[in-house]
Amino acid sequence: MDETENPVKTPATRIVPRVIEDEMKQSYLEYSMSVIVGRALPDVKDGLKPVHRRVLFAMYEMGLLHNKPFKKCARVVGDVLGKYHPHGDLAVYEALVRLAQDFSMRYQLIDGQGNFGSVDGDRAAAQRYTEARLKKIAEEMLQDIDKETVTFVPNYDQSLKEPVVLPSKIPNLLLNGSAGIAVGMATNIPPHNLNEVCKAVIHCIDHPECTVKDMMQDIPAPDFPTGGIIMGTKGIKQAYESGRGKITVRARTNVEDVRNRQRIIVTEIPYLVNKALLIEEIAELVKDKKVQGVSDLRDESDREGMRIVIELKTGANSDVVLNQLFQHSRMETTFGIIMLALVDNEPQVLSLKSIVEQFVKHRQDVVKKRTAFDLNEAEQKAHLLEGLIVALNNIDPIVAFLKKSKDSAAAKTGLMQDYKLSEKQAQAILEMRLSRLTSLEQNKIKEDHEKLLKLIAELKSVLADPQKILGIIKDELTGLIKDYGDTRRTQVIQAEAAEIEEEQLIKSEDMVVTLTHAGYVKRLPVGTYHAQKRGGRGVIAAETKEEDFVEELFVANTHDSLLLFTNLGKIHWLKVYQIPEAGRYAKGTAIVNLMQLAQGERVATAMPIKEFKEDQYLFFVTKQGTVKKTSLSEFSNPRRGGIIAATLGEKDELMAVTLTDGKQEIIIATANGNAIRFSEQDVRAMGRTAQGVIGIRLKEKDEVIGAVLAQANKTLLTVTELGYGKRTAFEEYSTIKRGGSGVINIKVTEKNGKAVAIKAVHEEDELLLVTESGIAIRVPAKQISVIGRSTQGVRIIKLEEADRVTSLAVVHEKE
Repeated sequence: MDETENPVKTPATRIVPRVIEDEMKQSYLEYSMSVIVGRALPDVKDGLKPVHRRVLFAMYEMGLLHNKPFKKCARVVGDVLGKYHPHGDLAVYEALVRLAQDFSMRYQLIDGQGNFGSVDGDRAAAQRYTEARLKKIAEEMLQDIDKETVTFVPNYDQSLKEPVVLPSKIPNLLLNGSAGIAVGMATNIPPHNLNEVCKAVIHCIDHPECTVKDMMQDIPAPDFPTGGIIMGTKGIKQAYESGRGKITVRARTNVEDVRNRQRIIVTEIPYLVNKALLIEEIAELVKDKKVQGVSDLRDESDREGMRIVIELKTGANSDVVLNQLFQHSRMETTFGIIMLALVDNEPQVLSLKSIVEQFVKHRQDVVKKRTAFDLNEAEQKAHLLEGLIVALNNIDPIVAFLKKSKDSAAAKTGLMQDYKLSEKQAQAILEMRLSRLTSLEQNKIKEDHEKLLKLIAELKSVLADPQKILGIIKDELTGLIKDYGDTRRTQVIQAEAAEIEEEQLIKSEDMVVTLTHAGYVKRLPVGTYHAQKRGGRGVIAAETKEEDFVEELFVANTHDSLLLFTNLGKIHWLKVYQIPEAGRYAKGTAIVNLMQLAQGERVATAMPIKEFKEDQYLFFVTKQGTVKKTSLSEFSNPRRGGIIAATLGEKDELMAVTLTDGKQEIIIATANGNAIRFSEQDVRAMGRTAQGVIGIRLKEKDEVIGAVLAQANKTLLTVTELGYGKRTAFEEYSTIKRGGSGVINIKVTEKNGKAVAIKAVHEEDELLLVTESGIAIRVPAKQISVIGRSTQGVRIIKLEEADRVTSLAVVHEKE
């Protein structure tokens, strides 16, 4: 026998044994339906959740209309709690506050006075300080509620009645949207523009067979109260057709030029984004180097509107910074649309057309009930007037009869019998004032009766013709457009928000890149420098700090990959455009801010690479004369923190890296003026971590200064530390096996100093020499004589006392 059939009874309780699974299922189901229907989801008819509906209805009952004085919000909250919504006062007040916020509601339903919060996330003042009344547009939602247009149900304690939905002349679900999380389901409906929605509803009434595509001619996209830009229409179309979709919303920005730098101005942000938190987020991104090129960030918003100012560093690309901000911050957000609403207390995901059709159906029902109510009122009034007209037509005998009547009851009965009047008509005659017996009053009664007969005929014709009801709805919508319509705030861009590679935003142009001994790097356009004659004073290439000097200088395209080789034999990757652009007098940016370097690690040499080809090699040369050859393809995958490019011996450093095709001849030069020429085929290809083999045997106190490829159409340029240099034909260097001591390259004396750099140059090339003090000179290569190996060279640049040449770069003819 089932235990549930034999409950255990005690004097005070009744215990019913029940399977725990069944009880949990039943209880949770009841709770779920309560949340879904009574709390979290809006009704498709008026677009309101119960708490919002109760707030508006309570304020309407209190007489808080748009043209009446404000009342304290605490008074409103108290009425709502006491009469209709027995939950926490904070929940009611927060619902009221949201209805009054211009950044939350596309069309505010409550007119708030006082502090109702801000887009920065500031909370509203306490309810005892703030005041409220209904907005005029909210009264459109409550219009005709007293004409039996909607169903009323008992409140929580059965003492009052409240409406199940509001008559809602406006399509509020689409206008203000809704967001809520129920049990197992959620809704997120975006707000829309009143003009567009009303036109779409009218179009749908005129063309019931229209499609969502047709309706999107009137409603192209949501329209958020905070503006912004919607990227693409694919997600919008999907959401309008199926009820679910995603749209990308971006902040609205513009770029201002201030002196020699730019600033990004943010005037609108995506819907529901907290401005203060957004600014904090951007600041963190700048601090973490995820957004680069920002020098200052401040909020200049005021009552005139929003204005977030993002100051950029000199030379920073505003398009690149914006792209980084859109990728990493909430300046670009995804709004997930779920158009879920209650249809006859049943949650349904609706398409745009379904929502409009449900609204039109609701309004048809409201207009029909309102018309029936007005008809009944008119008929009752006409009925009374007909009795008065009978009395006026027979006034003398009626007056005589009333004089003879014993009491009012007898008079009423007599009038009903003698003149075939109803009880209400007889009562109206008895209550009629003597003033209405005047000629003017008699005529007015007859005119009122005629008007009522016309009104009754008109109301009956409306009830008999559904098209007239639809016509009334269209007229109401047209009136809404006239009274409350405004322009669209959110811009729609047809192109989808694609992932834009940063490189696509960078103009392809050649740059001079300088790298100092202390690790400062910068780039600036090649055109910054002007050609001078040999022996000129030069221009400033980089302002260096005390005891620092320019060590590397070369020309590279902004789209090139910059391979940075450190003294420890590691390789790091950097795009040229990622190097901040700076003026001639700027020292640049510390390279440690652009890449991860280990303690004691510094950049020894750098090389621009356009693409990583398999048939190309990197030829490494160290200060102690060791060489190694590795395929370029082994360095095609950049890694944060770098990887080992060449394993070095004790106290050795990486000096030069040359790009080759595997069949070139290499010339390695030393500080004491020696050089060796050998075929790189003497060096087999090795892996990244290999240590290499001997390239040149060094004499005591000598070291390698560089290495170049021997090219027939070029000459070998050697520059010394005291500003001397010469060009020598490659033919003067005979090819030998690697590992030798080499031959004389330049005669080193006290006059010219030790050799500091070598380059392979063309007759039409131009040279850039940079000194320790930061002085640079640009000289045509043809102005430097081609002379033999055992010579001191000619003066290229006049140096101040104690200054030394440190770097040499070649600007090729095409550049």
